[in-house]
Amino acid sequence: MKTFDDLEVRRPALAQAYLALLGAQPGRPLALFAPRRVGKTFFLDHDLAPQAHKAGMLPVYADLWLHKTAPLEAVNHALEEALDDARVPASSIGKLAKTPVKKIGVLGASIDLGDEPQRRALPEQSALRLDALVTRLAGQHKGQVLLMLDEVQTLGEAQGGVSLIASLRAVLHKRRAEVCAVFTGSSQEGLSRLMNTAGAPMYQFAQIIDFPFLGDEFLQMLAVHFAAVHPGKTLAMDGLRSGFEKIGCKPALMRDVVKAMSAEGLTDVQRGIDNYMASDHQVAIWRALLNSVDAFDQGVLAVIARDQAPLSQSTLQALAAIPGAKPTISKVRSSIEKLKRSGLLSKNAGGTTIDDPLFAEYLRQRGAL
Repeated sequence: MKTFDDLEVRRPALAQAYLALLGAQPGRPLALFAPRRVGKTFFLDHDLAPQAHKAGMLPVYADLWLHKTAPLEAVNHALEEALDDARVPASSIGKLAKTPVKKIGVLGASIDLGDEPQRRALPEQSALRLDALVTRLAGQHKGQVLLMLDEVQTLGEAQGGVSLIASLRAVLHKRRAEVCAVFTGSSQEGLSRLMNTAGAPMYQFAQIIDFPFLGDEFLQMLAVHFAAVHPGKTLAMDGLRSGFEKIGCKPALMRDVVKAMSAEGLTDVQRGIDNYMASDHQVAIWRALLNSVDAFDQGVLAVIARDQAPLSQSTLQALAAIPGAKPTISKVRSSIEKLKRSGLLSKNAGGTTIDDPLFAEYLRQRGAL
């Protein structure tokens, strides 16, 4: 029997639409924006990559957030792995066929043919290596490479970021017949700075698209499975919709909430979310997040969770109540930047917010700074 964790929504039509856009604008990448944990990486792996394979492309995925100090090296590593896979067949028969024969026999005699010619080594310099890898991989595959770069705004945050971005753009433009690219970004501020800063290497280079959240199809799957597990009990779609929106439309988190409700036999989604927030496990996680920053940063988080202006005079006066704090506008700004880098804060069109809406609710419920 299926479990809640087996419920997945596939979006092949959306993937096909993105591939069609790439085909209509050679050399221009797509940049998909959405907050973290709403399903971007799952989509790349389970929807876009399979559709790219069907179209004769070779998808190559790299998560730049896992290699923040050297994001271009992460891209090259992913390309090198793909090139190795393309050169070495998976089957033993394929491997045998690829094994070079050094000698042949002629009337009982043996003739040594020597080593086959080798291509020159890949360049050491990252930008040149990227260019060479794309060309070789496309040639080995005999088709176009689809480069999928997760959290691409990391390029702009790395040391020498402008140079890295310029190198990536140059390769994507120069090799547009051999490679196309899809970027994802969870920082609206970082992605906009990367793509929309006049004079920057990526200025208006990629087409920025809001990645769509999952909707009723996903929620209906949860409701149907819940009803199968609990005959006679149902989850109201209105409650599921409002609950899903409250948690930031994060499918894995919604699945966890409904699993906890199923274990208790609850059908009230709001009560299920409240219970999830109050669970010892979740509270321990949030306390650990708070303890990872100092008291002043905790105060700034609390202020932002309450939708108070972080740089206002009243905020500075409230932060002054923290023992040892001497709040200034400059100090608050520094705290905000640090909290953004740690992933606790994000900035979007609505201003600076807590990245996790349930964490924000937890901070509001804690009361005073």
